[in-house]
Amino acid sequence: MGGTFELFHDGRVSFRFRLKAAGGRVVAVSEQFPDKASAVEGIRMVRECAGTGLITDLCPQTPCEAVTEQNPRPAAGAA
Repeated sequence: MGGTFELFHDGRVSFRFRLKAAGGRVVAVSEQFPDKASAVEGIRMVRECAGTGLITDLCPQTPCEAVTEQNPRPAAGAA
């Protein structure tokens, strides 16, 4: 089973939704929406865009040597 969207009232005057992974972990929480219909439209937009969204990498560039030193590969045949 894929993730699920949970639509909820945030205790104030706004509506939000959260996306949960199949295991139940929250992976995203929406902004506030003024009404339920707007929140449902937000879910529709996420469903439409998520599968085709581009990735923008804003992380600082890390040299390959530094990555290799931090996460050395196991020797061939090691278990």
